[in-house]
Amino acid sequence: MPFIYIIISVGLIGIDQLVKFWVVSSLQLGQVNSVINGVISITRLNNDGAAWSMLTGQRWLFVVIALIAAAFIIYYLFKFNGHVVYQISLTLLLAGTLGNLIDRIIQGYVVDMFQLDFINFPIFNCADMFLTIGIIILAFKIIRD
Repeated sequence: MPFIYIIISVGLIGIDQLVKFWVVSSLQLGQVNSVINGVISITRLNNDGAAWSMLTGQRWLFVVIALIAAAFIIYYLFKFNGHVVYQISLTLLLAGTLGNLIDRIIQGYVVDMFQLDFINFPIFNCADMFLTIGIIILAFKIIRD
């Protein structure tokens, strides 16, 4: 039943949007709050590009790519009906894609907040985590198959 995966995806999008709302209402732009000193901080950042602010200002390019990606993901959710691992990875990909798409359409940028203090890595959000985990699961499944 692919619809259960769409419902799960909607729930994950809700989590992403709630965390972003909390960060925006709790922190000033650029404010950093250490969670575990030297490991992770919550940093409010508005990103109108991709990772490391690549392609800054290309809002509509990201919107179009996300809409196309979401259509393909939904198609494959139904195509891989009964293939649980594929459907889990696609559910995460859909949630991540739509979570950031909502920000880009409504605000013109994506709210990021999780900063790894021990490495030079982009500040990211829940949607980015869903995308990353979904890609990892999908890659392992494809390689295994």
